[in-house]
Amino acid sequence: MRQALIFYKKEEAGILTQLNDGSFKFRYLDVWFRSNDKPAISLTLPKNKQEYNSEYLFSFFYNMLPEGSNKQNICFELRIDPEDYFGLLLTTAKYDTIGAIQVKEIKLN
Repeated sequence: MRQALIFYKKEEAGILTQLNDGSFKFRYLDVWFRSNDKPAISLTLPKNKQEYNSEYLFSFFYNMLPEGSNKQNICFELRIDPEDYFGLLLTTAKYDTIGAIQVKEIKLN
């Protein structure tokens, strides 16, 4: 299992988890979910539910990934399997992203 903390405009908003079977879960943090002042991080992950599950990486996060030669170069240089979308997301979305979202890995023991 791997996890990442999802930030919206530098505030902790939720946790993205890749389970051992390869499926994914996104859960809004309690404080974020209960606050009427905090928006949903995506139109595809509205705050009418606190937790979402998917067989595949959610399209919102998948669309943050590099493509084409950029993806090839990153995967080659950093030795990331091109099919490891979660690993690629953890590597490329922790500092500089287009938009308000940052993804930072939660180190598990």
